[in-house]
Amino acid sequence: MTSTLASEKLMQTFAIEGGHPLSGTVRAAGNKNGALPILAACVLAGEPVRLSNLPRIRDVETMLELLVDIGAEIEWTGPNEVAIDSTGVQKTELDEELCRRIRASFLLAGPLLARFGRAVVPPPGGDVIGRRRLDPHIHALAELGVEISIDGRYEMRTDGLRGKAVFLDEASVMATENAIMAAVLADGETVLGNAACEPHVQDLCRFLVSLGAHIQGIESNVLRIEGVEVLGGGDWRVAPEHIEVGSFIGLAALTGGDLTIEDIHPPDLISILPAFARLGIRVELGETNVRVPPSQELVIQDDLGGQIPKIEDGPWPAFPADLTSIAVVTATQAQGTILIFEKMFESRLFFVDKLVGMGARIILCDPHRAVVTGPAQLYGERLTSPDIRAGMAMLIAALCAEGTSTIGNVGEIDRGYERIDERLRGLGARIERIEQ
Repeated sequence: MTSTLASEKLMQTFAIEGGHPLSGTVRAAGNKNGALPILAACVLAGEPVRLSNLPRIRDVETMLELLVDIGAEIEWTGPNEVAIDSTGVQKTELDEELCRRIRASFLLAGPLLARFGRAVVPPPGGDVIGRRRLDPHIHALAELGVEISIDGRYEMRTDGLRGKAVFLDEASVMATENAIMAAVLADGETVLGNAACEPHVQDLCRFLVSLGAHIQGIESNVLRIEGVEVLGGGDWRVAPEHIEVGSFIGLAALTGGDLTIEDIHPPDLISILPAFARLGIRVELGETNVRVPPSQELVIQDDLGGQIPKIEDGPWPAFPADLTSIAVVTATQAQGTILIFEKMFESRLFFVDKLVGMGARIILCDPHRAVVTGPAQLYGERLTSPDIRAGMAMLIAALCAEGTSTIGNVGEIDRGYERIDERLRGLGARIERIEQ
């Protein structure tokens, strides 16, 4: 496989002329946080797998490079479709440079342990949004019979995974996924308590079931996994990206356009739409699409008695942490005051100084809480993307600002949003990608 994205060396910048409504129809891409564990789980498959609706983004390209490095055969068979044959995988030590690019590299620990009884994983990379513990991964794998030594990297061995009752001390998405992938080939039953149940975790479980795994309790925070001897292969379509749907809802409301987002899964928006409604956003929800009507007057809905409302994130089905940055920038254009409470990552909100520099009225109370008062006229500014979601929030701010903005380090945005500049131009945005 030849990478078309991850090998990109040029520094790229977005130049955005704000103040133009975005209208039209856009299709939601495949779920990034669903695609990465599903790709890792292909190591467990005893036969070839074909994945469709795979987002063509940097993080996916890096995960595919990791698979190729350990011996998998990869072939892109369509723009968003890939064939994976992991039967030739033999290497159990992951490449340090590739692991440094993405946090999801650690998801290969569970599959490698289940298949080979050994995994050597360097410290993973990823967004710098606060402390992101690996403790739940290590605890869960140890409970299943893995011996782990840590000396600059994670060296893990087992003489056989054994099912057990495991309670995660944190409802970590990736730790849940690692434990699931280890348990599907373990001896006996694993009961995983306090499991994450985000839409992408559900998608991984259903994918594994399609390969022959026995998993009960999908959609809940208690999973029962009966180990099997082997898994097969097959075809799977990655579920749509609900975080991207939420991002497009926010940008449509702020630019005043008439936007329809297609290929959505309405249950995945169960906590997203009420939070946006609190910011005054109206939507029309269909069976497979959601429309954001034009020219909305955004007014924050106060709590009873005229009290200041809040939006707070948490494990599913709470409001997703990955949409906190989008909620902040949306609130800058809504009439009223709201508290944004980011409970999960203590550095997620540190990008708000960039919005303040554009004219936003935000008080950062502490690393977890920001008070936003709007509407505020935003003005074009020179910006740099610190992480995927903050980068998208800055892009939305630039699209509704007066004047021209530039955003540097757009490779961070590319890690999570497929061809975002091309897709936005198709909706009427004035955005250019400049190579430096």
